[in-house]
Amino acid sequence: MPAHRDEEEDKPCRACSDFKSWAKLQNKSKVTTPNKLPSNQSKECPLDKDELGKSTWGFLHTMASYYPEKPTKSQSEDMTKFFNIFAQFYPCEPCALDFQDDIKKHPPKTKSRDELAKWLCERHNIVNVKLGKPVFDCSKVHERWKDGWLDGSCD
Repeated sequence: MPAHRDEEEDKPCRACSDFKSWAKLQNKSKVTTPNKLPSNQSKECPLDKDELGKSTWGFLHTMASYYPEKPTKSQSEDMTKFFNIFAQFYPCEPCALDFQDDIKKHPPKTKSRDELAKWLCERHNIVNVKLGKPVFDCSKVHERWKDGWLDGSCD
């Protein structure tokens, strides 16, 4: 199992907690500094679990939507390696272990852009269900992450 933080480090893992839980673990009821936004709104603060997850999913879905329509064998193999390595080093250890388990059961599908985007959307929806969040319509991944919504709202 990969180490995601130093063993001697006593601080809770911010990437493994939402801000409120992290702040409680820090024994701080309200984290503010004079004349500044609360630290959960400051751009200089480390990402919490929710911010990290949203940013990560955005990056991964965008990457999948820009993946070649017909990748070479090497590109396909590299993308599979990417997801396996990514799962080992994701900063939220419980999230990483969960993703590692999921991709063992459902290995990356990297033979085309559509196949990869659908596979990733399905992985994301598995997480959404676990978190009690809405499931995304996987037929709309390229609209959401590459081309923009058909109603023109992204133009």
